[in-house]
Amino acid sequence: MLTANPPLKNLCRSFLCLFLWLLVLAGCSAPSVQDRGVPQASREASPAAPSAAADPIAALLDEDSADQADMRPLEKMGYSIQVGAFTNLDNAVRLEQALEARGIDAYYFRHESGLYKVRFANHASYQPAREEAERLQAQGLIDKFFIVFPEDYAAARIQQSGQGDLRTELVRTAKRFLGIPYRWGGVTAENGFDCSGLTMVCYRLNGLNLPRVSRNQFQAGRWVPKAQLRPGDLVFFATKGGQRVTHVGMYIGDGKFIHAPRTGKNVRIEKLSNSFFTKTYMGGRSYL
Repeated sequence: MLTANPPLKNLCRSFLCLFLWLLVLAGCSAPSVQDRGVPQASREASPAAPSAAADPIAALLDEDSADQADMRPLEKMGYSIQVGAFTNLDNAVRLEQALEARGIDAYYFRHESGLYKVRFANHASYQPAREEAERLQAQGLIDKFFIVFPEDYAAARIQQSGQGDLRTELVRTAKRFLGIPYRWGGVTAENGFDCSGLTMVCYRLNGLNLPRVSRNQFQAGRWVPKAQLRPGDLVFFATKGGQRVTHVGMYIGDGKFIHAPRTGKNVRIEKLSNSFFTKTYMGGRSYL
């Protein structure tokens, strides 16, 4: 005569089956990664790996998936102040450093005319921007100034008109710095500024408020597989070893990127296939 198993024995057997099933699931879904510092949710799955939609348990186990889903786009630039029209780079650097000494987040750039100009501030409305400019003018820190409106930026123009390509504008802006000695001031590499000034300036000049420090830029973006990088995306490196981001450049297509090697060296184009950059590569990020 057959008898039912005791309830406790059935319960133990159920838990054992569930445990073994989870072990098999974890073993099948563990990814291999080429880019270091990449969140698990962003890693490329092999062709045989199940999608997140087909594998809800794996998605629940992935602690980074929520962070990636909540990535917010960069905020748009507001009203900024533009000053100077220098033929000599040193003059622009000195003005930038003078503003930085007052706690003002300033940056110089090479205008399409070939002159060097300086921008600072990011106000939500026109009047505070003008008041700040007039105050600094009265103090003798700046001379003539120009207020940059939010709609003046490429990001706003392209969004409004539906014409143009922001990625193209970002690369075009970066190329204006080619051959110029890297001379951003105000923050040292030890404090994390590194060579992120170039990428920050290119994004801000086009209307997107990219963070100033390379590590913050790395955290702000959306991970992009190396094979799927597009012009305007940023590429990050741990040039001092380990897993800490210390360098950044802008991808321009064809496996190449623009970067500012270090203070005193000219902005240049490099290949991602360069052995040093292959070894130190930490990942790509997109903000568009």
